[in-house]
Formats: sequence, structure tokens, C-alpha cells
Amino acid sequence: MRATPPLLDGARVTLFANLAPGQSPTGATRHSVSNFAEVVAHLAIARYEGTDAEFYLFYCADDWQVVTDTCHPTQAEAVAQAVREFGDVTFTRLVTEGG
Repeated sequence: MRATPPLLDGARVTLFANLAPGQSPTGATRHSVSNFAEVVAHLAIARYEGTDAEFYLFYCADDWQVVTDTCHPTQAEAVAQAVREFGDVTFTRLVTEGG
């Protein structure tokens, strides 16, 4: 498994979660991505530089390629969405050099 990248789709990652093997979505939200339940291995919350408003919840494959995303007005709401979709999810703050 690759280390969590500091940027995804150009957005700076602040929090990430590795889903447990076999951890499936709750079905609370429907994504139009083929094999969504089998493909998503990691979640990340990130912000694009220069924005003060939006937090993105990125759904990533095992190699951290972004599969899809949702946008939320606060980091807490992005975390709540992840919990709604996957149940027990524990996020870790990404610590990068110089930060």
C-alpha cells in the first residue's frame, strides 16, 4: 500500500482513513461508479488551495487514485458523510514535512 499522498486531484489532504478489508458501504448513498464497494479502499478529506469554503471527501482506490468525490461546507460534515456511508471510520490527520 502506498503512503497517503499530500495532494489528491490538486487538493491538499488534511485527513485520511484506510477502510478495513471487506468494509462495505452502508448503502446510505448511491454512487454511479462501477464496483464502488470493491474499488474504494481509502477516504481522504482535502481542500483546494485558495478556497475557504469547501471540503472534499475523496473516495480512493488502493493506489490512491480518486474514484469519485463529494463536496461539503465543513470538514465535520465531510467526516459525517464518510461515517454515514461506511459506518465505523477513523480518520487520521496527515502530517507533512513543514506542517
